[in-house]
Amino acid sequence: MKIDVLTLFPSIFNIIIESSIIKRAIDKGKVEINIINIRDFSDYSNSQVDDTPYGGGGGMVLMCDPVFKAIESVKVDNSKVIMMTPSGSVFNQKLAYDFSKFEHIILLCGHYEGFDERIKTLVDLEVSIGDYVLTGGELPASVIIDSVVRLIPGVISEESLKSESFTDSLLDYPVYTKPRVYRGMEVPEVLLSGDHKRIEEYRKSERLRITREKRADILK
Repeated sequence: MKIDVLTLFPSIFNIIIESSIIKRAIDKGKVEINIINIRDFSDYSNSQVDDTPYGGGGGMVLMCDPVFKAIESVKVDNSKVIMMTPSGSVFNQKLAYDFSKFEHIILLCGHYEGFDERIKTLVDLEVSIGDYVLTGGELPASVIIDSVVRLIPGVISEESLKSESFTDSLLDYPVYTKPRVYRGMEVPEVLLSGDHKRIEEYRKSERLRITREKRADILK
């Protein structure tokens, strides 16, 4: 998979692509991530990429030309251009799985008051990570990178993915490690039994219980 990120603030992504699972995936050749500065496509001497909105109003709007040129510099036939915007579809685990099957993703990060509406003619999907407003699209893009890359085959083990939260409309089961007793709190006996069938049944029932208690809205 290839991921190109178009942004006004490239340095924000340094820690994302240089840490943990994402870095290992890059090192293993599972994913290629490029961070591209939209300002590099400005025709202005001061690298201006925004201007005041027609009709008045507060804030500055990202102009068509530098964004069009940035997208066109990396877009190919199999590319999916994904715009980070509060008005987009809310990102979830299903979308993460869908995105992990794409060969090439272009993540478009906005800032200021938003994008010139005409930029959307180059966009395949508009995505939001929740019903709140951020200063820019860099954090949402980072969330998408993190959630998608880990789903690429070979990045992490299949076993780790099987029972994760939201995989089958259920949250994950509780987990424990040593010591067996800590400040009077004990590890459930079934997890110490060695009986794999009982452990599996316990974990299934716990996933159902936790989902009912905490996120009944996603329970099918």
